[in-house]
Amino acid sequence: MLVLFDHSVPAPLVPYLGGHRVTEARARGWDTLSNGDLLAEAERAGFEVFLTADKNIQYQQNLAGRKIAVVVLSTPQWPLVRLHTEKIMAAVNAATPGSYAEVHIPHKS
Repeated sequence: MLVLFDHSVPAPLVPYLGGHRVTEARARGWDTLSNGDLLAEAERAGFEVFLTADKNIQYQQNLAGRKIAVVVLSTPQWPLVRLHTEKIMAAVNAATPGSYAEVHIPHKS
C-alpha cells in the first residue's frame, strides 16, 4: 500500500512498515496543508493510508466518503511507538478504503 505519514508520525517507523511504500507529507511539501486539504491531496495522489498521531482528526474532518484509510497513533513518542510496531503494522495491513482505526499505545509498558 501507499502510505502517507503526517508530520506527527516518527520517521524511524518507516522500516517497520515493510512491504508498503511510505512517503512523509513534508517530503511532498504538504506539511503546511490543513488536514482536509492534506487528505484531498493524498487521495488525488493515490495514497491508500494516512498515518497520523492527530487524535482529533475524526472530529475535525468528515471522513465519510473518503477513499483513503486513516490510522491514528495514540502517541507520537518514538520510545513508546517502537514497542508497538507490530500493532501499527497490523492496523495498516487491515486498512480498507475509507476505514478509520486507532492504535492504542500505552504510556507505560
